[in-house]
Amino acid sequence: MNQNIKDRLQQECRDQSIAFVKLQFTDIMGATKNVTIPVEQLPKALDGDIAFDGGSIEGFVRIQESDMLLKPDPETFVVFPWLTNGMKTARLMCDITWPDGTPFDGCPRTILKRVLGRAEEMGYVPNAGPEPEFFLFKRDQDGRPTIEGHDHAGYFDLPPLDRGEAAREDMVRKLSDMGFEVEAAHHEVAPAQHEIDFKYADAVTTADRIATFRFVVRTVALQHNLHATFMPKPKFGIPGSGMHVHLSLFDSEGNAFFDENAEDSLSDTCYSFLAGVMRNCREFTAITNPLVNSYKRLVPGFEAPVYIAWSRGNRSPLIRVPARRGVGTRLEVRSPDPACNPYLALAVIISAGLDGIDEALKPSEPVDDNIYEMGLEERRERGIDSLPGTLAEALSEMRESDLVRRVLGDHIVDRFLAAKQIEWDDYRTKVHQWELDRYLGAY
Repeated sequence: MNQNIKDRLQQECRDQSIAFVKLQFTDIMGATKNVTIPVEQLPKALDGDIAFDGGSIEGFVRIQESDMLLKPDPETFVVFPWLTNGMKTARLMCDITWPDGTPFDGCPRTILKRVLGRAEEMGYVPNAGPEPEFFLFKRDQDGRPTIEGHDHAGYFDLPPLDRGEAAREDMVRKLSDMGFEVEAAHHEVAPAQHEIDFKYADAVTTADRIATFRFVVRTVALQHNLHATFMPKPKFGIPGSGMHVHLSLFDSEGNAFFDENAEDSLSDTCYSFLAGVMRNCREFTAITNPLVNSYKRLVPGFEAPVYIAWSRGNRSPLIRVPARRGVGTRLEVRSPDPACNPYLALAVIISAGLDGIDEALKPSEPVDDNIYEMGLEERRERGIDSLPGTLAEALSEMRESDLVRRVLGDHIVDRFLAAKQIEWDDYRTKVHQWELDRYLGAY
């Protein structure tokens, strides 16, 4: 790392009286991990010389090869806008390397960087903007999370119906203090459900921000004696939480999805990227929707995407093309949920789109009708397929996917599949309350 950068970061720590630095990264499943160091160890960290036990991290390495190093990205340095035990703490996002400095194939951040390297070779910079949703629930007297909301508000409601506004605005202030450009924050459709949107950026920066966002939201919620959950469907009968992702490609001339001389001002590049995502979406759904619970959200009736189609305005298909044109031309991929690993999710979606460009794919015709109101025969006649309906189905698609294995590599794919198969087997072999309610008295 450049010595001037090291000197600048150390000076900033002195100027702000930083006591500790958190070196953060995500495991394969998307959980944020960190090693906290006293600020006096920052020079060592910036040299990439802080080791940790990779054998203890989900999906990383075996115990006999567990020594790994953290390589901080100086561009991610930020100070947390709260005190911990009266002291200030900063954060650096890290890549993972082997002891000899070579990149670790199981590092999600490294995987996404490789995808952006491919895009750069093609002349593009992928940008992404997320719309993460979450629920704010009460805690019980022992501090444990419940699924009891503390409001009955709906979409865009104000106080006193929206009783989560104070916590949400506190989240926005703290995110802004950390460099986020928050574009909107509001109550969502379901009671106790919220959304905070922040400005798009290059894909790695956006993935870093999603990981940081989840950490900040949960931390601030705790400060308000609430529990913030990014579980996709915590309650039956109400909408689940998604994380729609807006994507665009920029080249040397501007937004490559925009062509003012084309029909609806969408370029061939845009259509091919869209077609690539649609062709491969079943194969990468296990990555963008990684929980058993994810598929309780992907059901008809709650505006969650179930069907593989696209539209210029209709919100029932998988992909929507928002109306804005020029620099704001983009695709909205509506299937991901906020429990996914943001690095891996963006890696597979962008790679699918780049494949579409490489192969000059053409998408099907847009669907402007409400697909939820169509019968099975009509969907078949119009060539509208469905996303996987369970985690088991999604894992089966992922196992056969050339795209996912090519993008994520054997290490991540094999460990992800193994862990998720255990999760599915644990779920399917349990006896659930629904079964007892339905069958115990009847049989």
